[in-house]
Amino acid sequence: MPITKSSRDLVDEAMEEIRTYTVAEVLPRLNDPKTQLVDIRDIRELAHGTVMGAFHAPRGMLVFCVDPTAPYYKPIVGDESKEYILFCGAGWRSALTAKTLQEMGMTNVAHIDGGYTEWVKQGAPTETLDEQKARRKG
Repeated sequence: MPITKSSRDLVDEAMEEIRTYTVAEVLPRLNDPKTQLVDIRDIRELAHGTVMGAFHAPRGMLVFCVDPTAPYYKPIVGDESKEYILFCGAGWRSALTAKTLQEMGMTNVAHIDGGYTEWVKQGAPTETLDEQKARRKG
């Protein structure tokens, strides 16, 4: 069966339906308790760091983490009073995931244009996983 819609087509369609922020728009919200950044990249991609304060929930698990009826539910991504800003490596997976979460009924979800690559390019704050673990324990 031939592919009738490319992955790029899916991303483009998602981008028309979701809220997208630039790095500059997200930076002032890093310490906002009503905002939670969510890193949806594969665990292997985190070897080079993550956004300061981000919660890691891989794309394949996030739909289960946000669903209170699922066995993998995580309250950190289930607070209706917060906005969840997703990011991946380049912004494609996070666009698709934001659209999926909207289809599940979430209205408080967005993503970062350009993903972690753009975040680093802009010189925005990052941390290693070890730094993140130490900060959360402290």
